[in-house]
Amino acid sequence: MAKPGLDGHDRGIKVLCRAMRDAGYEVIYTGLRRTPEEIVNAAVQEDVDVLGISLLSGAHNVLVPQVIELLREKEAWDEMHLILGGIIPESDVSRLKEMGVDEVFFPGTSTRSVLSWIEKNVIGGQTAAE
Repeated sequence: MAKPGLDGHDRGIKVLCRAMRDAGYEVIYTGLRRTPEEIVNAAVQEDVDVLGISLLSGAHNVLVPQVIELLREKEAWDEMHLILGGIIPESDVSRLKEMGVDEVFFPGTSTRSVLSWIEKNVIGGQTAAE
């Protein structure tokens, strides 16, 4: 889980990290104001299955392509799912998904919805505890 750029709003990502840990997932939170390079290096080093990025700054059209390019350079792009959450205009979602983003979650999405998406699309319907 990562917060790139100058975005300093982290309550939502911390709530989601806690819900994921409570559900039995191993969660790594990189903290605030990380560069795309720091995010990708952590994701590759930790061999993550899902890279979750929270964006509330409006910089998703700049930062997400950088993350994707760095993942491709490190030959890690095909090995993980990329999900986004935050203030992302619906008009940008199709472009982000065309780039390879697996899912975009908007403000107000329940933690259960995010966990269900991961269970269905990443671990094939099993819960983390199984």
